[in-house]
Amino acid sequence: MQNTMACPANATVCAEASCLVTESDFNAILSLVLSTVLTILLAMVMFSMGCNVEFEKFLGHLKRPWGIFVGFLCQFGIMPLMGFILSVAFHILPIQAVVVLIMGCCPGGTASNVLAYWVDGDMDLSVSMTTFSTLLALGMMPLCLYIYTKMWVDTGSIIIPYDSIGYSLVALVIPVSIGMFVNHKWPQKAKIILKIGSIAGAILIVLIAVVGGILYQSAWIIEPKLWVIGTIFPIAGYSLGFFLARIAGQPWHRCRTVALETGMQNSQLCSTIVQLSFTPEELNLVFTFPLIYSIFQIIFAAILLGIYVGYKKCHGKNTAEFSENKDNETKSESTCHKTNGGFQLDEK
Repeated sequence: MQNTMACPANATVCAEASCLVTESDFNAILSLVLSTVLTILLAMVMFSMGCNVEFEKFLGHLKRPWGIFVGFLCQFGIMPLMGFILSVAFHILPIQAVVVLIMGCCPGGTASNVLAYWVDGDMDLSVSMTTFSTLLALGMMPLCLYIYTKMWVDTGSIIIPYDSIGYSLVALVIPVSIGMFVNHKWPQKAKIILKIGSIAGAILIVLIAVVGGILYQSAWIIEPKLWVIGTIFPIAGYSLGFFLARIAGQPWHRCRTVALETGMQNSQLCSTIVQLSFTPEELNLVFTFPLIYSIFQIIFAAILLGIYVGYKKCHGKNTAEFSENKDNETKSESTCHKTNGGFQLDEK
């Protein structure tokens, strides 16, 4: 009787505070259509982000990969460790701990590239970090999951969808490469494309969160501990990524970039792994966690963006870079340190 009251009438699996509802045919069709549309839109947004990346500067990060190395430590060092600590601290079930760790081991999401633009981050570093974290995930995800989950599950029981990682890599590299080419050949047109794409990207991020909430609204009943972890996890990633980059001597604009790349995870990849690895009975305990994380990572990123914009407006565009001139690097080392046109103050 208790489960009937707690879960929707059409729930197929119920367990205490969690339930799982079979996806309807309408939702399945809608999910497929929206997934296709969003993939196309995402490719277009990444093309526009590539219009703000210069090949020479991108190549410079590959030749001097200190920023990429710091990002690597954050992505596959801090995030899996933080997932492990949160799982142990909250005493969640083993299956739930595994899903939290899967999220922590995922590579950076492409939404971080859009947000890096809006916070005047280093776009060359942002794109290179997303690309390399996705590429390195082919080996680092199995390794991190083996290290951190062996106390809870048998080795090999978690299925890594290498094809999905490959698709993500292709969907990132090809549009960005085309954007870089456009920026090289037609820099003025690239600026126009960038402004349109940055706005479209911000809208797309919100749209993805709303669509996910609508499609899986019937599965929102989940253990409160996972809600708390889903809230703490992304903000911990942003904070620790920022401070580690600063300790490593990175300038402020790169610290903001590393912070976003660390906390902004590829939650779609996590959802795919979860659905491939667990039975319906197990899914009812963890099904919604990737979506919870996705929503809170966007909320906290929006709050951080608002704080940054507010700081710029209060202190003026000449001091908005947190005394950037005190850093050893010169502005010429990265095009992406330039203030984007979206938040420049009006001249009077």
